[in-house]
Amino acid sequence: QVQLVESGGGLVQAGGSLRLSCAASGRTFSTYTMGWFRQAPGKEREIVAAINFSGGITYYADSVKGRFTISRDNAKNTVYLQMNSLKPEDTAVYYCAASNLYGRWDVGSFASWGQGTQVTVSS
Repeated sequence: QVQLVESGGGLVQAGGSLRLSCAASGRTFSTYTMGWFRQAPGKEREIVAAINFSGGITYYADSVKGRFTISRDNAKNTVYLQMNSLKPEDTAVYYCAASNLYGRWDVGSFASWGQGTQVTVSS
């Protein structure tokens, strides 16, 4: 399994931006589908965005389309989530996850998870 460490969370005002990073260990990062998920208090974990092994295919939840961008740098074993026009409802713990399944974006398809990073958006 790949080890994942997220960074970049914090407190931001509504309308602001944050960039999350997820650093992965191991030499097989470029073979994994990567995803960003989030979980707010009292709610289930949900997918935010995902990207295939090459970066050529991406998926976004409807709630973040046009505001968030997922990208990856396989040379640096890192996946990013650029979050713009943040809203208070984006407040959650954000998790990075890795999957060796192709074209699957559900929580259960991701076997490796980071520890999470808190994102808080104030109104």
